[in-house]
Amino acid sequence: MSQSLATVAYIGATILFILSLGGLSNPETSRRGNLFGMIGMALAVLATVFGPRVSPSGLAWIVGALVIGGGIGLYAARIVKMTQMPELVALMHSLVGLAACLVGFASYVDTSIQLEGAEKAIHEVEIYVGILIGAVTFSGSLIAFGKLAGKIGGKPLLLPARHWLNLAALLVVIWFGREFLNAHDVQAGMPALVVMTVIALLFGVHMVMAIGGADMPVVVSMLNSYSGWAAAATGFMLSNDLLIVTGALVGSSGAILSYIMCNAMNRNFISVIAGGFGSGGGAPAKKGDAAEPQGEVVPISAAETAELLREAKSVIIVPGYGMAVAQAQHTVYEITQTLREKGVNVRFAIHPVAGRMPGHMNVLLAEAKVPYDIVMEMDEINEDFPDADVAMVIGANDIVNPSALEDPASPIAGMPVLEVWKAKTSIVMKRSMASGYAGVDNPLFYKENNRMLFGDAKKMLDEVLVTLKG
Repeated sequence: MSQSLATVAYIGATILFILSLGGLSNPETSRRGNLFGMIGMALAVLATVFGPRVSPSGLAWIVGALVIGGGIGLYAARIVKMTQMPELVALMHSLVGLAACLVGFASYVDTSIQLEGAEKAIHEVEIYVGILIGAVTFSGSLIAFGKLAGKIGGKPLLLPARHWLNLAALLVVIWFGREFLNAHDVQAGMPALVVMTVIALLFGVHMVMAIGGADMPVVVSMLNSYSGWAAAATGFMLSNDLLIVTGALVGSSGAILSYIMCNAMNRNFISVIAGGFGSGGGAPAKKGDAAEPQGEVVPISAAETAELLREAKSVIIVPGYGMAVAQAQHTVYEITQTLREKGVNVRFAIHPVAGRMPGHMNVLLAEAKVPYDIVMEMDEINEDFPDADVAMVIGANDIVNPSALEDPASPIAGMPVLEVWKAKTSIVMKRSMASGYAGVDNPLFYKENNRMLFGDAKKMLDEVLVTLKG
């Protein structure tokens, strides 16, 4: 393939990637967006593999690597559960960071191209920055994977003088960057590059460890942005225009999404990075962190829940991570369909950080064939709760916690939440009274108009469905 043909293919792939991002901005066009993205990536890979920069002698190695990597990706996509999607995404981000690091070191030790003067300095800056971003993305994404998979606790690790530690690390990185650029050969510059890489890896670990459980969806979005910039840096190192453009698209879109989510949580980006939002995964908040609610919970049975739903005219369903864990979305759809056939107005309320990654609940509901037009964002539906007869919360906790609005001492104070307690009756489905991922107790459970349906969400909803149909 000639250089001009490869350039045309790259332009076509870039256009497809832009169309893909446009399609992914709306649930109704998301499938088309995914298709555009897959076609664009296939075109980009083929144009690169059969382009003028790949020698025939190296083609077999590249095809072999593609087959192995594609096989692993296909296997992972087939066996992964929907509840494991957040940690899979985090793991994929880590691979992008690792690739940027490896390409950076390979570019530095490659002596096939000799550069001098300003060109050499620019190339070395690209290598240094690329490895820095890649290392932070790699280690940070691995820690995010551990937190999302439950292998690492959601409680933020707040080291003493952590901000001073980060500042000191930044100064050391800048110092070694100067030493790296002043090095006369690879042997002299490699120690500075290795030290910087180690510091960047430690910073990635420290950064994500300091972030509390309630901020994890923002972290996934943030790491997505980092992986994009790491890919762009790799493009600069390889002089590949498509990688630069694609990485910039991913990096900027991830940054915008992180900004939107921070606004939705009434948080700023710097405070997310600083960490400390929430006190940990599943453990009750410490005494004195927030006012402890007083009262007793009122349990309800599946049959009583079905009766309330049958008599309601307006029902709002709030899905959370518990629905994902129980794989209850298909039963939820059947209940929705049954109620709508009876003339009940059923809608879904989605909080921006529900689940473990951006759009987690939307993906689950789309998988269950829930109509897009009844799935509403928080800003669209929050004012409608006072008119709802029943607000049904399925495995959500922090996103429906009234202490965020009512208790200034709460660790989640100021975070916008779905105001389900304003409905005539709210029903919360939980396995137990354990607190949510942010580790904060929920006064909703003790309100007079609230009922608690304890048990596995799938099992309880199956019983509700049977009663409704009966």
